[in-house]
Amino acid sequence: MPTCPFCQIPPERVALENDLAFVIRDGFPISPGHTLIIPRRHVGSFFEISEAERAAMLALLEQSKQQLDTHQQPDGYNIGINDGAAAGQTVPHLHMHLIPRYSGDREDPRGGVRWIIPEKADYWSGR
Repeated sequence: MPTCPFCQIPPERVALENDLAFVIRDGFPISPGHTLIIPRRHVGSFFEISEAERAAMLALLEQSKQQLDTHQQPDGYNIGINDGAAAGQTVPHLHMHLIPRYSGDREDPRGGVRWIIPEKADYWSGR
Protein backbone atom coordinates (compact mmCIF):
# COMPACT_ATOMS: atom_id res chain seq x y z
CA MET A 1 0.00 0.00 0.00
CA PRO A 2 1.48 3.36 -0.99
CA THR A 3 0.81 5.16 2.33
CA CYS A 4 1.94 2.33 4.61
CA PRO A 5 5.43 2.96 6.05
CA PHE A 6 6.14 -0.78 6.30
CA CYS A 7 5.24 -1.36 2.65
CA GLN A 8 7.91 1.19 1.67
CA ILE A 9 10.93 0.15 3.75
CA PRO A 10 14.19 0.93 1.92
CA PRO A 11 16.29 -2.21 1.38
CA GLU A 12 19.19 -0.79 3.43
CA ARG A 13 17.01 -0.85 6.58
CA VAL A 14 16.33 -4.59 6.29
CA ALA A 15 18.42 -6.53 8.82
CA LEU A 16 17.11 -10.03 8.00
CA GLU A 17 14.56 -11.41 5.59
CA ASN A 18 12.94 -14.44 4.06
CA ASP A 19 10.34 -14.88 1.33
CA LEU A 20 7.37 -13.84 3.48
CA ALA A 21 8.73 -11.45 6.13
CA PHE A 22 11.57 -9.11 7.01
CA VAL A 23 13.24 -7.51 10.03
CA ILE A 24 14.13 -3.89 10.74
CA ARG A 25 15.36 -2.05 13.82
CA ASP A 26 12.61 0.08 15.34
CA GLY A 27 12.80 3.75 14.34
CA PHE A 28 11.78 4.76 17.87
CA PRO A 29 13.51 2.08 19.99
CA ILE A 30 12.55 1.38 23.57
CA SER A 31 15.97 -0.17 24.15
CA PRO A 32 19.16 -0.85 22.17
CA GLY A 33 18.39 -3.50 19.56
CA HIS A 34 14.58 -3.03 19.55
CA THR A 35 13.53 -5.00 16.49
CA LEU A 36 10.40 -5.35 14.35
CA ILE A 37 9.42 -8.50 12.45
CA ILE A 38 7.03 -7.62 9.61
CA PRO A 39 5.18 -9.71 7.03
CA ARG A 40 5.80 -8.62 3.44
CA ARG A 41 2.10 -8.77 2.63
CA HIS A 42 0.12 -5.78 3.87
CA VAL A 43 -2.07 -7.28 6.56
CA GLY A 44 -3.28 -5.63 9.75
CA SER A 45 -3.73 -8.46 12.21
CA PHE A 46 -1.76 -11.46 13.41
CA PHE A 47 -5.04 -13.36 13.18
CA GLU A 48 -5.25 -12.71 9.42
CA ILE A 49 -1.88 -14.14 8.37
CA SER A 50 -1.37 -17.56 6.86
CA GLU A 51 0.40 -20.41 8.60
CA ALA A 52 3.33 -19.90 6.22
CA GLU A 53 3.55 -16.19 7.12
CA ARG A 54 3.37 -17.04 10.83
CA ALA A 55 6.17 -19.60 10.44
CA ALA A 56 8.27 -17.07 8.47
CA MET A 57 7.82 -14.42 11.16
CA LEU A 58 8.67 -16.84 13.96
CA ALA A 59 11.78 -18.02 12.11
CA LEU A 60 12.95 -14.40 11.86
CA LEU A 61 12.09 -13.84 15.51
CA GLU A 62 14.47 -16.66 16.45
CA GLN A 63 17.21 -15.43 14.10
CA SER A 64 16.83 -11.89 15.44
CA LYS A 65 17.12 -13.12 19.02
CA GLN A 66 20.31 -15.01 18.15
CA GLN A 67 21.81 -11.86 16.58
CA LEU A 68 20.83 -9.73 19.58
CA ASP A 69 22.21 -12.31 22.00
CA THR A 70 25.55 -12.06 20.18
CA HIS A 71 25.73 -8.31 19.59
CA GLN A 72 23.70 -6.70 22.41
CA GLN A 73 23.81 -9.43 25.09
CA PRO A 74 20.50 -8.49 26.76
CA ASP A 75 19.35 -10.10 29.99
CA GLY A 76 15.81 -10.78 28.75
CA TYR A 77 13.21 -9.94 26.10
CA ASN A 78 9.69 -8.68 25.70
CA ILE A 79 7.90 -9.95 22.61
CA GLY A 80 4.69 -8.25 21.63
CA ILE A 81 2.11 -7.42 19.01
CA ASN A 82 -0.29 -4.50 19.27
CA ASP A 83 -3.25 -5.93 17.34
CA GLY A 84 -5.88 -3.29 16.63
CA ALA A 85 -6.27 0.36 17.57
CA ALA A 86 -7.68 -0.50 21.02
CA ALA A 87 -4.45 -2.42 21.70
CA GLY A 88 -2.30 0.55 20.71
CA GLN A 89 -1.50 -0.39 17.10
CA THR A 90 -0.48 2.83 15.35
CA VAL A 91 0.72 1.42 12.01
CA PRO A 92 -2.05 -0.74 10.50
CA HIS A 93 0.45 -3.27 9.12
CA LEU A 94 1.13 -6.20 11.43
CA HIS A 95 4.51 -6.08 13.15
CA MET A 96 5.97 -8.02 16.05
CA HIS A 97 8.22 -6.25 18.56
CA LEU A 98 11.31 -7.99 19.93
CA ILE A 99 12.48 -5.72 22.75
CA PRO A 100 15.78 -6.53 24.44
CA ARG A 101 15.73 -5.92 28.18
CA TYR A 102 18.72 -5.16 30.33
CA SER A 103 19.18 -5.57 34.08
CA GLY A 104 18.52 -2.18 35.65
CA ASP A 105 16.65 -0.68 32.67
CA ARG A 106 13.64 -0.44 34.99
CA GLU A 107 13.80 -0.40 38.76
CA ASP A 108 11.30 -3.27 39.09
CA PRO A 109 10.58 -5.01 35.77
CA ARG A 110 8.08 -7.48 37.25
CA GLY A 111 4.79 -7.44 35.43
CA GLY A 112 6.42 -6.72 32.05
CA VAL A 113 3.73 -6.03 29.47
CA ARG A 114 1.07 -5.89 32.19
CA TRP A 115 2.13 -2.25 32.74
CA ILE A 116 0.08 -1.17 29.72
CA ILE A 117 -2.71 -0.83 32.31
CA PRO A 118 -0.71 0.25 35.37
CA GLU A 119 -3.46 -0.24 37.96
CA LYS A 120 -3.63 -3.94 37.00
CA ALA A 121 0.11 -4.57 36.68
CA ASP A 122 1.20 -5.17 40.27
CA TYR A 123 -0.72 -8.32 41.22
CA TRP A 124 2.03 -9.75 43.45
CA SER A 125 2.28 -7.21 46.27
CA GLY A 126 -1.35 -7.12 47.41
CA ARG A 127 -1.57 -3.33 47.05
